Amino acid sequence: MKSIIFSFLLAISPLAIIPNELTVTDQGKIVTTVTRDHYAVPFLDGPFIGKERLNLMFDTIEQKISKSPVNAKLDDQGEIIKEEPGFTLDRQKFNVQFRKFFYHGEPTKIEVPKKPVYPRIDSELLADIREKKIGSYVTHFKPGNKERSHNIELASDAINNYVLFPGETFSFNKVVGKRTKEKGYMRAPVIVKGELAEDIGGGICQVSSTLYNAVNLVGIKIVERYSHSRSVPYVPPGRDATVSWYGPDFVFKNDYNQPILIRAKARNGKMMINIYSSETVEYKSS
Repeated sequence: MKSIIFSFLLAISPLAIIPNELTVTDQGKIVTTVTRDHYAVPFLDGPFIGKERLNLMFDTIEQKISKSPVNAKLDDQGEIIKEEPGFTLDRQKFNVQFRKFFYHGEPTKIEVPKKPVYPRIDSELLADIREKKIGSYVTHFKPGNKERSHNIELASDAINNYVLFPGETFSFNKVVGKRTKEKGYMRAPVIVKGELAEDIGGGICQVSSTLYNAVNLVGIKIVERYSHSRSVPYVPPGRDATVSWYGPDFVFKNDYNQPILIRAKARNGKMMINIYSSETVEYKSS
């Protein structure tokens, strides 16, 4: 009789309760709070972690705490500005900690584990590929046309310090991005079907055309290039490269054995692009 009563009391006694709430912090500050039930999927032998929800949580935390690395670059005087490493969520470590919480109730507070993300271009690489000038081209524009000059300078800054590795392609539209008011581009003259008009970003074709002439090298393969529908004053006939966000692009491929460095500067009516690489640069002929 006693054993029956004991069994009944045990059956109605509450079992150990696993904590349902987990706090995730970054340097002591709360990033998010998650509940165990939200990630539990019913299963025959007990709750099972829903993979899709777990991955979504990882993505959300990663977006909140990650810091992108910063590549090394050259300043206006040609001095190297050192790279800065970034970091992101260490998913493997966080996964282990979350599973401990989910299945055992501990810990109930996790400081986000991070892993470093290293920049693609460091000071050592940059120091090597700035040694030898392999291409150069200069064009001129009227600084009095402030809107057009401003657009040229913006696009020039966008491609400055760009490093193209062997076998990679450079897309002017992808690197410079969409030309919008929000990015600072202004309305200026453009050529549309042989006629002059005004549009946001007018003038940047001088940057792409100057770049085309600078990379007209034996180790550079021109993948995509289009000429304007009428001649332009800043380059000889047939030596231009028109670009448009919803239309033509200028694309080329690095067929050298070393990365190339693009140095671009547009100031005071002068658009200048220099192409550099390593002392050991050579064309990889097929």
